[in-house]
Amino acid sequence: MIQTFDDHATRRALAFAPLIAALERLFISGCEVPPRHVHSIAGEQGQGLLTTLIMPAWLPGRYLGIKTVNIAPGNTALGLPGLFSSYLLYDASTGRPLASMAGDEITSRRTAAASALAASRLARPDARSLLVVGAGRVAALLPEAYRAVLPSIERVRVWTRRPEAAAALAGQLGAGIDIEAVPDLARAVAEADIVSCATLATEPLIRGEWLRPGSHLDLIGSFTPAMREADDACFAGASLWVDTDEALRKSGDLLQPLASGVIGAADVRGDLAALCRLRSGRTSASERTVFKSVGSALEDLAAAMLVYEQEAP
Repeated sequence: MIQTFDDHATRRALAFAPLIAALERLFISGCEVPPRHVHSIAGEQGQGLLTTLIMPAWLPGRYLGIKTVNIAPGNTALGLPGLFSSYLLYDASTGRPLASMAGDEITSRRTAAASALAASRLARPDARSLLVVGAGRVAALLPEAYRAVLPSIERVRVWTRRPEAAAALAGQLGAGIDIEAVPDLARAVAEADIVSCATLATEPLIRGEWLRPGSHLDLIGSFTPAMREADDACFAGASLWVDTDEALRKSGDLLQPLASGVIGAADVRGDLAALCRLRSGRTSASERTVFKSVGSALEDLAAAMLVYEQEAP
């Protein structure tokens, strides 16, 4: 009988320390990840397009997982979230359905965990200050995820274009940590050891001239060629890592500096699988590092396996 894990059960099984460890193990051992399928579905007149992403991954003889993501920008006018996702886990030998899980919880928590995993190798181990740019579902999880790997972080600042959203998030996360919303992005970037961006920006928010030596920049939001969170100067002279090679084909943050010659494909130091095999990807305390992610079905599968193996009777 198929098991069903709602939002609460999925979230309960995905505490950041074990989730980050699970991602690390699967990035090192590997699994099968074919290209994601992307389909555009015409809606009724006035409703616009529905974009559907189908993201499979499997471990032969063990598990097959398929995530379906539906993105409908027109939902805002209907008072609905713009994104819905679901996750199905199967026995990879027989095809028998094993579990249905809360896809939104898997996506948001594995995304924050992947950034923290990269930072565990790229940020300075004595990093004390984190700037979160954004106030959405993933941004809200970043302080907890980062502190799971970098307990030295003692100060968190939050910036968004809407100050009230930044203040609300800071208030939501404020217990037991020095956290506050800030109005001046340039100053906040200049004071941060780690800058983590989780936005839907289409124009750069972060300027390389603001970043301090030795800082780590984490870019989550740009997952299409039209999206950008960082300007070209953020990449010049920095050590650049990606979650997968797909980032070089999909992210505007990388496509545009590649096109202008600011960076070349050879400037990418490696992907997250290679980084996980190193004790550190940082070569000096003054080195600037950048991690660009676009997400991978491998991460979804690692999270789903963790949920199923912990929670199934």
